[in-house]
This record gives sequence, C-alpha cells and structure tokens, in this order.
Amino acid sequence: MNLIIRKATIIDPKSLFHKQTVDIRISEGKISRIAESIDTIDAEELILENLHLSQGWFDSSVSFGEPGYEERETIANGLHVAGKSGFTAVALQPNSNPVIDNQSQISFVLSKSKDAATDLYPIGALTKNSDGKDLAELFDMKNAGAVAFGDYGKSMENANLLKIALQYTQDFDGLPIVFAQDMHVKGNGVAHEGIAATRLGLKGIPALAEALHVARNLYVLEYTGGRLHIPTVSAAESVQLIREAKAKGLRVSCGVGVHHLVMTDEQLEGFDTRYKVTPPLRDERHREALLKGVLDGTIDMITSDHNPIDIEHKKMEFDLAKDGTIGLESAFGALMTVLPLDVVVEKLTAARLLFGTENEAIKEGFSPNITLFNPEGNSVFTKGNILSKSKNSAFLGAKMQGKVYGIINNGKLVI
Repeated sequence: MNLIIRKATIIDPKSLFHKQTVDIRISEGKISRIAESIDTIDAEELILENLHLSQGWFDSSVSFGEPGYEERETIANGLHVAGKSGFTAVALQPNSNPVIDNQSQISFVLSKSKDAATDLYPIGALTKNSDGKDLAELFDMKNAGAVAFGDYGKSMENANLLKIALQYTQDFDGLPIVFAQDMHVKGNGVAHEGIAATRLGLKGIPALAEALHVARNLYVLEYTGGRLHIPTVSAAESVQLIREAKAKGLRVSCGVGVHHLVMTDEQLEGFDTRYKVTPPLRDERHREALLKGVLDGTIDMITSDHNPIDIEHKKMEFDLAKDGTIGLESAFGALMTVLPLDVVVEKLTAARLLFGTENEAIKEGFSPNITLFNPEGNSVFTKGNILSKSKNSAFLGAKMQGKVYGIINNGKLVI
C-alpha cells in the first residue's frame, strides 16, 4: 500500500498528534510520515470530507451464524460488513451450529477469516454445547486462539460450576464471560417489566433477574479471584453493583449494547419484533443509568451485540420471535446521538485491552490499524444502509449522526 491520507484529524489520546489535522503517508505497510502537509510522490491520495481517524474499533460481541446458520450470515460477509462499519476487529460469539466449544471449531472459524481486513477473535463456549452442565475444553481452545469463553445469551445457573471456571481459568489467564439473567425470575417474560409491558399485555422480565445474577457472580468472583466479564448489562442496579465491585478491587469488566443506550421499552409499541432483544430494552431510568455508567468508567466498553436472525424467526408473534438485532452498520451513528466523540471512540476501542490485543499509539512506524469516519452530519438509517444478509435491525428509521468511511488494516483499505 502506497497512500497519502489528506487532512485527517487524529482522535487518539495516546498519540502525540491527538486532535491535530495532518497528512499521513502509508508505505510498505507502515505509517512512514505524519506532517501538516506531505508532497505527493508516486502515491494514491485519499481525500474525504471532514475526515477523522482513530485506532481501529473492536466489537466485543458479534454473531455471524457460520457454521450452521449461513442463511443468517457468513463469516466472510460478516467481516466485510464489520469493516465497512468501522471495525478492524470483532470477537465472534460461539452460538453457531455446532457450538464453538472445542479447538477444531476455533481453528475452523479462524481459517474462514484469513486474508480479511477485519480481524476475527473467537470466543469459545464456556460449557459444552453451551448447555451449562460441564466446562468445555477451555485450555485447548485458548491454545487454538480463543480470547475468552462464554455461553452467548445464557446465564450460568450453577454457581459451583462458575466457581470452578473462575478458579481453573486463572492457571492460563483465561477470561470467562458470564451473561447475567436469573432464568427463574425471568420465567416466560419477553419484555422489561414496566408500564410499557403492562400496557401491551406482554409478560415482564424484571431488572431483578439481571441484578440478582450480577450480585451472585460478583460474590463468587470475590471468593475465587481471577477475572470476569459481564457482556451486556441493562439495569441500573447492575451498574451500581459493578461500580462497587470495582471500588473493592475486583477484576470485573462489563459492556453494554448500543441499543440499550439509545432506546427504551417504549419502542415496543406496535409489537415490532425487531426490538425484541436479550437483555430486554428497559425504561428511561435504566437507560440514563447506563449512560452514566459509560461516562464514569463503570461500563468499560460498548458493543453492537450484532445478532443476525433470519426473517422466518423474526416475522412471528412477539412471544415466539427470536431475540436479537443486527447492529454493526448502525453502531457509530447511533452512539453519536447520545455520547461525545471522544467517549464513543474510547468505548469502541476498549475491548482491545480486555482481549490483550492493544495497539500502539498512532505514530510513524505504526502498522495502520485505523478507522476512518466523519463525526458530523445527520441522517436516517434505512434498509439501504444494511449490508448484512439478515435485515433484523432495531435502528430502521432511527436518527444517526456522523458517517463511517471504512478502515485500513492488514494492508487493506476498505471504504
């Protein structure tokens, strides 16, 4: 690659060029020069309106379907969508068919991601077949390339098994990811227990279902030591519990879905199943608590929680439809409507530290792993913005701010 990026504003607090507008020359796979102006010598020029760039974004939770659910999404197209959406890396959830619960499955998905501009980091299942009964082959999967272990969208009902997992993974610095939701309290609930669910006649899922398991999991973590990641919190009480745990020195991290920061259960009017997600969209009190948790650092990262679902499993009665929304294409634009740019960039890159893939600051000699975007301008998200095979986006018709141009990573420009 021989390229000069013109008039780009760098957003990288670690870089000496933070918030400076500069020209950047990339040659032979590295940034060879950063200056106010660079002469054009045998190089292509990249000129984009109000161009900003940051270290490459990392989505800590995406589902692609393959193997087994290729009609929902393939790894190849999913990585292409991620690149067009500004993500130079994604952590792939194990909820395929078969479940990614052994080293051969880890090797399979990694082989499918070779030569892609967006890096794929697989999450292995925490338990065999993600059924919560016996631990999966964690150490073998770690050696094969798994960056963490979790059962997507499923809580660990067996507290003793969680204790064993937290103790065992300390021997090789493994990271358990444990979704929090008490299934007995959830029952047959399909929406947040509140005024909207009552008005619509939908069975409710109280915030208590999440908070109970967060409290229990943190108590087990305090007993065992080690690390624990809670992937998608949605309740104000959960944020407070995690805040207190961090103050006590527990090694806990957590993430939040874009849709939980932007939307509330009021979206459920009309029984549109695009808004049926796990955990459920909650009311304004919880949304405000989540935003506060992002701003004060309690919530470490933001994820699209991208989960493609085929139309046969979404266009159904609300009670029967599968949970999930795609979110890669809309993540940046939606976040810019509720958070400052510096915070958006920080939370979209924070997963690198969690998964041990942190980049150097943007500087000369740096192999470019960067996201290109414009933080200004307003638009409405439409079907034309969806690049995924599945179209189950909760953001159709939503207001967006800013625009993603693409990425530069692995010697490739995706724009």
